[in-house]
Amino acid sequence: MRRWNGLDEVPAEWGRSVITIGVFDGVHRGHQRIVGTAVEEARRRGLRSVVITFDPHPDEVVRPGTHPPLLAGTGRRIELLEGLGADAVVVVPFTLELSKMAPDDFVQSVLVDRLHAAHVIVGEDFRFGHKAKGDVALLRELGDKYDFTAEGMPLVANDDTISSTYIRGRLEAGEVEAAARALGRPHRVEGVVVRGHQRGRALGFPTANLETPPQSAIPADGVYAGWLVCDSDRYPDFRWPAAISIGTNPTFEGVERTVEAYALDRDDLDLYGEHMAVDFTARTRDTLKFDSVEALVDQMHRDVDKIREITS
Repeated sequence: MRRWNGLDEVPAEWGRSVITIGVFDGVHRGHQRIVGTAVEEARRRGLRSVVITFDPHPDEVVRPGTHPPLLAGTGRRIELLEGLGADAVVVVPFTLELSKMAPDDFVQSVLVDRLHAAHVIVGEDFRFGHKAKGDVALLRELGDKYDFTAEGMPLVANDDTISSTYIRGRLEAGEVEAAARALGRPHRVEGVVVRGHQRGRALGFPTANLETPPQSAIPADGVYAGWLVCDSDRYPDFRWPAAISIGTNPTFEGVERTVEAYALDRDDLDLYGEHMAVDFTARTRDTLKFDSVEALVDQMHRDVDKIREITS
């Protein structure tokens, strides 16, 4: 699959394409259906399929500071889109200038001149152009003008309407299992392992403390069953059942919210500086303040036993 950072990387000889466009935050099951339909339509027509996505999130450019927590960073989003079988993914830098383009100009410069659109598939609520004046009906009209067809599809999978907003709501409530059903996979949070207070190691549960990117969609405070994931030179294809803790460590009067993961029964891992991810399987309890460190350790042993059962 081809990956282009910006439209300037699209080869001049690139032929006609079936295109789908969107932010695709999370690449949830509704997105998967749209991209899958574009891939199938391209194959049916003997053409190639292209996915257009944007970075940064358009809301951050149009209304700085207002964009929602992201379900997947750009790298993860591209990885997921690649897995759906598209022939190419192009990440278009979303700029203020791009946001001010008239719908007709956007279609001509992006879809027609660069990618030679034959057919365009978008979500039925897709908007484009200056002040989001363009919709699916206008896209069809412009298709008549520029010789391509267009269709809008509902974000539905197995009769369920799915949205990134819904998934964020489930994560904010700690309902990671409901979020996973809508995503079609466990929700993932990524980050670089940094040094924390190292209390976990002293208590017998050494944790990887993830420094997550700003605006990551982090589930509600609590303890979760899940998986610690890494693919580096030191730990290729590393995936270990894990107890994941999100919160401020109230037993120790903490104030900074952290994401920490203990790989079950592993105290031999040197993960500092590694790019890691945690996949959330189930929420096991709230974050609690304990009267003593001993009470906390007793609970952590119970947490690990329960999480071992969930992930076995």
